[in-house]
Amino acid sequence: MSEAELIAANVLLPNGRPQLANVPPTEEVWECEVAIIGGSLGGIAAAAEAMEAGVQTCLIELTPWLGGQVSSQGVSAIDESHEMLKLQNFSQNWQGFKQYIERQALDLPDWTGVVGDPASSTNSCWVGLLCFPPNSGAQAAQEWMESARQYSPESRWAIATAFKGAEFDDTGRMITAIHAVRRTPRDPAYSPQGRLSVELNPWYDWESDDTYEKTPIRIQPPPGQSMMVIDATDTGELVGWAQVPYRLGSDSWATTGELHASDWDNPECTQAFTLPFALGVYDDGGASRTALEHVQSFYGEDEHTQVFSLEGMPMFEGRSFFNYRRMVSTTYSDPFYGVPAFGDITLVNWTRGNDWNWMDPPLILTHEKLVQTGHYQDWTGGISALSLRHGETHALMFARWLLDNHATSDYPLTYLYGEAGPMGTESGLSMVPYIREGRRILGQSAYGQEEFMIREQDIRNDMEGRDFRATSIAVTHYDIDIHGCRYRDWSPTGEAARASVEEYLVRPIYIPLEAVVPQGVDNLLIGGKSIAATHIANAAIRVHHGEWHVGAASGAIAAWLTLYYPNLPPAEVVPNGLMPILQDYLNNTGGQTDW
Repeated sequence: MSEAELIAANVLLPNGRPQLANVPPTEEVWECEVAIIGGSLGGIAAAAEAMEAGVQTCLIELTPWLGGQVSSQGVSAIDESHEMLKLQNFSQNWQGFKQYIERQALDLPDWTGVVGDPASSTNSCWVGLLCFPPNSGAQAAQEWMESARQYSPESRWAIATAFKGAEFDDTGRMITAIHAVRRTPRDPAYSPQGRLSVELNPWYDWESDDTYEKTPIRIQPPPGQSMMVIDATDTGELVGWAQVPYRLGSDSWATTGELHASDWDNPECTQAFTLPFALGVYDDGGASRTALEHVQSFYGEDEHTQVFSLEGMPMFEGRSFFNYRRMVSTTYSDPFYGVPAFGDITLVNWTRGNDWNWMDPPLILTHEKLVQTGHYQDWTGGISALSLRHGETHALMFARWLLDNHATSDYPLTYLYGEAGPMGTESGLSMVPYIREGRRILGQSAYGQEEFMIREQDIRNDMEGRDFRATSIAVTHYDIDIHGCRYRDWSPTGEAARASVEEYLVRPIYIPLEAVVPQGVDNLLIGGKSIAATHIANAAIRVHHGEWHVGAASGAIAAWLTLYYPNLPPAEVVPNGLMPILQDYLNNTGGQTDW
């Protein structure tokens, strides 16, 4: 449908933004100078930077845990650039946050023999230098935010709070309010199911139900002021709802000019998502295997199990599957040469295991699907519950497969769920999936592009790309690591998995200001994975430190503009010659703009 048709159908207002329907009376009004949607890694980094600058900041997070990748998404094994580890040229704030994680007191089952020890004492994995239980990541995120709030005591945030939409001025260029709904469980002993497919609508619905009491919230600027807004959600929820120009899925050579781009644009082909879980070396008498017995699929079990493989890696000895993301080592054994001990726990996030890459249906709803499902009038996440259901089933089947095929008498395996599980869920799966890629904004005209995007040639050291240092706000580095897509019937996908390369072929990645500034909205920045980057470039930026550096930079920029240039849109920083001043500010407040 055209914009005129959507306006006529009362889907859009005359300013071109969606028209919310049936918004209940507001019960809480929050006043903020900076509003952040999403308590992801990027979101908490952004909020902390803004609060430390003394700016009144608000943040909402869908899940019960702050921290995104390191907590509710279950990816609590920090996977960083080897080159950056060697140089130790991460930002000061990222280094500081990792120290918060290391000192968290562990809360583990009694059979581990670990009681209250710091996370650093059991950290022994080989994917990186820091692996830990997700609940430790959540605790660290909460403490990080509390520490920053001392500089802005009026700031506030809420977990278990869903984004519902926004209001714009008559021009459609300024966000004037954010709508959200907070849920409070009626049962004090409530814990999430770890089945977002089931909880998606109850989490987003305005109305109270038997499980939750709901509180509608309106977030707005203080009287006489404007408000900077940061979308730090993993899928670009505000971007998708507000119809900010974006791309979705794989990009073709004709669209981006990238050497290894896909043959055609396929908005359904975002990277695979994952539902991580944990296994422990412990004999539970088969109880957890029995709990997994009920798992049933829409498809034949063989369609799931045929892809399961450890890819030749040993299960327990030396550089093994278990030691790869081992989050608890009770004896602190060498992850490259040692073997697990009784009570050890590993995090499972495995490409030939709990990755779900089927596009039947795709996870991220396209614009057409958002129209068909009424999302613009009543936002419920912008993702497919059926796709989530398939991914959850696949992950549980992989857990069952591991117990059936790789547990031994010397190394009995237990699937951790409920109170014994570090994911904090009844099912043992992460609260929400690790979503590698969502909607990616199209930037404004810059660096020779009418619609700016960081491209493959900009980050490969064997290709001729552009130099973004003049407007750099953050740096990162990693493999181009694409987890591809497929259809059930193996029909052509338009994926770009051939673009994957190890990090020695990747140059230092400078994130320019232009990558976080969208088209059409003057007070919006991106604080996470939804920056202006192609499908290929996203695959090198999406990991823990990349997301953090982007979020921290956007939070600092929002604070800087609020304090010193309150009427200046982010897009006007470069034309007004202010980039050197901004870069000095970022570097002096714990960020890093140069390699």
